[in-house]
Amino acid sequence: MAKDRGQGDDYTGPLKRLLLGVVLLCLLGLFLVWRIDSPRVERFRAQVVDRVVPSFDWAMAPVTGAVNILRDFQSYQRMYHQNQELRRELQQMKAWKEAALQLEQENARLLDLNNVQLDPRLTFVTGVVMADSGSPFRQSVLINVGARDGIVDGWAAMDGLGLVGRISGVGQNTSRVILLSDTSSRIPVTIQPSGQQALLIGDNSAAPPIDFIEDPDQVRPGDRILTSGDGGVFPAGLLIGQLAEDPGGRMRVRISADYERLEFLRVLRSYGHENLTDPGQLIAPVLLPDEQAPDAPQAAEAGNG
Repeated sequence: MAKDRGQGDDYTGPLKRLLLGVVLLCLLGLFLVWRIDSPRVERFRAQVVDRVVPSFDWAMAPVTGAVNILRDFQSYQRMYHQNQELRRELQQMKAWKEAALQLEQENARLLDLNNVQLDPRLTFVTGVVMADSGSPFRQSVLINVGARDGIVDGWAAMDGLGLVGRISGVGQNTSRVILLSDTSSRIPVTIQPSGQQALLIGDNSAAPPIDFIEDPDQVRPGDRILTSGDGGVFPAGLLIGQLAEDPGGRMRVRISADYERLEFLRVLRSYGHENLTDPGQLIAPVLLPDEQAPDAPQAAEAGNG
């Protein structure tokens, strides 16, 4: 076995040298042919190129592919940088858009507060919502107006869309507003256009139920719900929302006020009605002695006569 390996090595060395010599001779001949400046050699080179180069497309395919990949990579790099720049600009635009939307919504709410149609005899105090203490057991918000502003328990609070709730707890500088959805809220309402009387009962949901409808057959989903003014709880005619029917067939109220975005509330001053102790005062006022009519002495003399 050692002898056979040695014989193989003896043949391999001269063969490699022979092949290397042949390759060098071919390259030298090719160089000389390409360097000879002769018309015949030029025609020969042209024929060689015409015959050999087209058939070498398969050999140039890897080179062409590598060049294309390099170009694509450079293009991808430029696109990546452009994409990063566009992402930064998009983030800035989103921030500007969010700021613009917040300003637009705040402006719209302020405009709505100014456009709410109320009883001209009612005046109001506008407050800012400071905190939301909403929970599964209590639905209320805190506003920055209180006793110093003349706020009284029981007054109605509205946003730019409809009734929100009533004042329940007044401090010197703040007040708490119990929302219509709170479980302690019971509001007598009127369903328009049928004029049916009912009771809105809070259940800590976004759409509280409405019960004790006088004639349920005369109401339809989409009817407007307004305060009735019964019981002196709220002034009559304040918008609450629209009637809706849940999958179980129970009537509920889709409240118009946007509870998720309460920022400004309008507290309506409602001083109630004057209590009349003497209905006779509606006919004529009581006059003081020095305010008697000029013909009073004449009437007295006629009576004596």
